[in-house]
Amino acid sequence: MISERGAHYWGRYGAAGLLLRAPRPDGTPAVLLQHRAVWSHQGGTWGLPGGARDSHETPEETAVREAQEEAGLVAEWLTVRAAVVTAEVPGMGGTLWSYTTVVADAGELLQTVPNRESAELRWVGEDEVAGLPLHPGFAASWDRLRSVLATLPPAR
Repeated sequence: MISERGAHYWGRYGAAGLLLRAPRPDGTPAVLLQHRAVWSHQGGTWGLPGGARDSHETPEETAVREAQEEAGLVAEWLTVRAAVVTAEVPGMGGTLWSYTTVVADAGELLQTVPNRESAELRWVGEDEVAGLPLHPGFAASWDRLRSVLATLPPAR
């Protein structure tokens, strides 16, 4: 997708990523981050598994599918908790493109299997995320996402 100003955005129907949380052995929350392969857009930065939406998918379906493709996660292991539009590009008469961060929980730190889009996948304590070289879009939304995480009721 190309905006009216000529900027390129991945996904004709928008994009979505999965912010997966799980408790560490000491009970503190960690999130699964993807160290993006150097050849990818904003390669070498840390972000979320995610990608382009298909025309028939919801953001939640996209985020879970992409996490399965990029991290080997199984949908049945995840509980989707919220969806937050973290980036929008206005167009004539509405939104031209959007990125949705889908928040999900897992009961434990799940094993992952990175695909070629990942240099590494790592569980990172929520307090440690901002200290990493983050993908600019994820960096811009992290404080807002932390606020959303803080307001979610405990997982069942």
